[in-house]
Amino acid sequence: MDKTYKSGFAALIGRPNVGKSTLMNLLIGQKIAITSNKPQTTRDRIQTVYTEERGQIIFLDTPGIHKAKNKLGEYMVDVAQRTLSEVDVILWLVEPTTYIGAGEQAIAGKLAQLSVPVVLVINKIDTVKKEEILKFIAAYKDILDFADIVPVSALKAENTGCLVDVLFCYLPEGPMYYDEDTVTDQPERAIVAELVREKALRLLSDEIPHGIAVQVESMKERPGGRLVDIEATIVCERDSHKGIIIGKQGAMLKKIGTQARAGMEGLLGRKVNLKLWVKVRKDWRENDTMLRNFGYQSGD
Repeated sequence: MDKTYKSGFAALIGRPNVGKSTLMNLLIGQKIAITSNKPQTTRDRIQTVYTEERGQIIFLDTPGIHKAKNKLGEYMVDVAQRTLSEVDVILWLVEPTTYIGAGEQAIAGKLAQLSVPVVLVINKIDTVKKEEILKFIAAYKDILDFADIVPVSALKAENTGCLVDVLFCYLPEGPMYYDEDTVTDQPERAIVAELVREKALRLLSDEIPHGIAVQVESMKERPGGRLVDIEATIVCERDSHKGIIIGKQGAMLKKIGTQARAGMEGLLGRKVNLKLWVKVRKDWRENDTMLRNFGYQSGD
């Protein structure tokens, strides 16, 4: 094999809701990172793996960079910023607009201090006219010295092949870090918990989702391997939230469970028997011990 094999790490960054998780799920062809229209959906650094004959790209989907309001928020911003100094290339996702706000300017300022090549990815081009894309490129190109600018639609899979080609240009020669059938370093339990959280984010009203976490209490395969019993707890911060999550005669909890179970069956390739509980843990987002229990460990 005389072709060089390239491998390396690519971080996806951007403000909440620009489509980072959607893009990563599309590139690796599997649902790993949860997506919703609520900000701060991704709470931790999720590592996924794209493998083909040219090489291997390990994507790190970081939490959106934002102004922290509590300890969970501080942890998320810290994870995002530490990731940036450890990768071979950064994909900065932005919306197609000529207005560059304070949030984007702040990210540009942080990126300017790094020596890592930055590829600007203008996402959601399916929502604008083709002739306008050049205007958006012109608006962004002067705020940072970009290695490349690639317009894409993660939702419609437009121009994403070109993006992969560009990424390989910036990766070093290297080994295959993961087996070629590996798509994520996340344990199944973590993805199962995230699937429940995603459905809750999508179905619940705005004020509740940031205050929920999901803990998988047990995950057992029945003899014969065709059915998995999963028990999980949705943790919220207030009694009033508990009532809303459960819903009238348990209707909302049932809806969350039905949608999450469908995602789990797709992930595990087996039937799932899912039981969901709801518990109140006041102010868990400010409690270091609880944050650790829910998998948000700073400094690792």
